[in-house]
Amino acid sequence: MALVQLFYSFAVLLRLALSVDHVPVLLWSTHSSLWNSEDTLQEGHVISKRELHMLLQPVFTQDSKNLVLFLQDTLSVEDFTYYSESFGNERPFHNVQGILKSSSSSLVLSAVDCQAISDLLDYLQESVNWKLTAIEESEVSKLEVDTSKPNIFVVKLQPISRLNDISTAKAFAANDKIIGRLTMILQEKGIQFSVIYTAVRPSRILRTLDVVLESRRRLMAIEAQETLQQHPLNVTNGTDICILFNASNFSLTANKTVHVDLTNLTFVSSKVNLSSSVCSATNATLSLNYDGLLDGINSLEIRFLMTNKFYSGSARDWFTLDSVEIVCNTKVARYNVSIISAPAEYSFHCQLVGTSSLYGAKLIPVNSEAKIWDVYISEFQIQGFNIKNNKFSYASDCTSFFSPGIWMGLVTSIVLLWILTYGVHMIMQLTTNSRFDDPKGTALSVPQTE
Repeated sequence: MALVQLFYSFAVLLRLALSVDHVPVLLWSTHSSLWNSEDTLQEGHVISKRELHMLLQPVFTQDSKNLVLFLQDTLSVEDFTYYSESFGNERPFHNVQGILKSSSSSLVLSAVDCQAISDLLDYLQESVNWKLTAIEESEVSKLEVDTSKPNIFVVKLQPISRLNDISTAKAFAANDKIIGRLTMILQEKGIQFSVIYTAVRPSRILRTLDVVLESRRRLMAIEAQETLQQHPLNVTNGTDICILFNASNFSLTANKTVHVDLTNLTFVSSKVNLSSSVCSATNATLSLNYDGLLDGINSLEIRFLMTNKFYSGSARDWFTLDSVEIVCNTKVARYNVSIISAPAEYSFHCQLVGTSSLYGAKLIPVNSEAKIWDVYISEFQIQGFNIKNNKFSYASDCTSFFSPGIWMGLVTSIVLLWILTYGVHMIMQLTTNSRFDDPKGTALSVPQTE
């Protein structure tokens, strides 16, 4: 009876797990380097609420914060793959495809938990003190934007009629025109902005596998688009490069309100002073100096202090990033660094580095000044020693080979294998009696020693 109840409970949990609803989310921005192209590879994984919030963090760190939320009633990845073809005179997703190709940053998430979308607007309003503006279709051309404060524009697109393919294509094309018109208006006004395009719930449509595979490359090929190329920041000791540093997003937040995006200044326009950087065989300091960033921040210096030592336990040299310092208006914020180390011949890479405990490598505040700052660095890579051919060496990653999920699977498999082995061993120990009672003879007597 207990076994039956166990199987019934497992069946209920499996059914609930398979019934999780998810919708696609498309994000793009006029700000460069918000997301790395590798972030789009989310095949077979449903993005949770927490993961979506982490992916939206770069939007909040821009100096100019204007966000447009296009919200539809139903949407699925199959809609993009199936309706990417032209239907008569209608061209569904024509503007969306063009915008994704031309945007400085874009991100395509094929599956996001619907619960995360239902709470998205509340989360956005809690994250930044936005001025919320609901826009109707007829008001798009009359849009007025006050750039002195953060703005969020919510555009509820018309419902999708799914009576047949033609009506569905027309509805998508009409919404696509609204997206294109509003985007063009903002660009003509010279306003920096980011966009989220998603839906409240998924559309329940199933297409044949060959159609999906053939047309999938239409819109989703944007995932492999050519983005603005960034070159690693390098420091020379005369003729040779001695320090390399790169990141797809490098931003700071002071007192939860003042956002400073250093990505373009550091890696694109190179408006950073590296003269205070120091290189040697045992110590290296990467010093990034910025002037005239914002009102109240006259000068800003960020130091990455690295050492190269020989460790007898591993019988080799290792380099470590020991600490990070932020010097703002003569006040120094110091952080210890966790798990940023690699063999001296390697570079170090980590997807997320910063002050949050959710990141792969954490910056731990040492003094009170450090608690003022929030640091966010995505696709962090650094090398301070043994640089060959002016390129990053093989990267030692902060993510271990065995993730928690792999360890859980291994431990569970070992326990089940042990139970199976024990059961087989017990079965093999079973033996039959060597002597039997004869009902017509005397009773069988078995001594205690046998």
